[in-house]
Amino acid sequence: MVKDDLLDLDIVESDVELDNSDVVEPDYDPPEEIGDPSVDVTEENQEASQESKSRAMDAILEGKLDEAINHLTEAIILNPKSTMLYASRASIFVKLKKPNAAIRDADAALQINPDLAKGYKARGMARALLGLWEAAARDLRVASKLDFDEETSMMLKKVAPNVKKIEEHRKKYEKLHQEKELRILALELLRLSEFKFCSVLLFTGQVIRIESANELGIKLNAATKTRRLAIVYFTATWCGPCRYIAPVYEKLAAEYPKVVFLKIDIDEAMDATAEWNISSIPSFYLSKNGEVVDKVVDVDMNSLEKKIAQHAV
Repeated sequence: MVKDDLLDLDIVESDVELDNSDVVEPDYDPPEEIGDPSVDVTEENQEASQESKSRAMDAILEGKLDEAINHLTEAIILNPKSTMLYASRASIFVKLKKPNAAIRDADAALQINPDLAKGYKARGMARALLGLWEAAARDLRVASKLDFDEETSMMLKKVAPNVKKIEEHRKKYEKLHQEKELRILALELLRLSEFKFCSVLLFTGQVIRIESANELGIKLNAATKTRRLAIVYFTATWCGPCRYIAPVYEKLAAEYPKVVFLKIDIDEAMDATAEWNISSIPSFYLSKNGEVVDKVVDVDMNSLEKKIAQHAV
């Protein structure tokens, strides 16, 4: 049977050596309030929201980021339709190394305005904090395309080496998996062609005359590859009982077309006779999967037929 030992080996992917020095543990704080975007924002609420935003900016300048978050949350509740408020709060969450919170706010901003560069920027930086390098790069590229700024460009350059390593790693193992699939396909095609070739070697429903040990080996190998029982019959022209049972053997060949019936004259194929150590004829050897599973050393054809029926299944 055609076999490739490499196909038995699983492809075990190695870890990619990445620079994860800035990666943080995910934050699981409860989501901040966002207000109801479906509510109409009054002019009064817009003004109050702007005042809260101004207080948030002052807090940022003083380095009071948690206080800035509180002020921006007040501003968002008052004006939940402002994309810039969500994006601003998202950027502060990035500074606080709370990437999940930042991603929630960036998503909210982008849901309102899918072309908001600041939303992509904040989400890209947050994803980088989580080690989601390819997703981070995608967001940062969009942000840079929509509204280029130096910080986005620098961050994109920072994540680029990790993204390149991941892409090279993926391509490497995709290639290995594809090569394995191609080997499997090639071996299957070879197995099918070999099966057909072996089937051609084994004429169905008739006795095959063997003239050498080499020819016998080829026929038995073909029988094994096609999962068929083979009968190896040793005979001779001068053997009276052999002449008597010859028609019966040919009849069995016709009745059992899926069994391979071989016939060897011990005087013509003396190498096969010696190899099988034949001392008495007629002799019948039943071979299956490359091994002799039974034998009959006499003219009892009823016994032979019973053994054929037993081992042919």
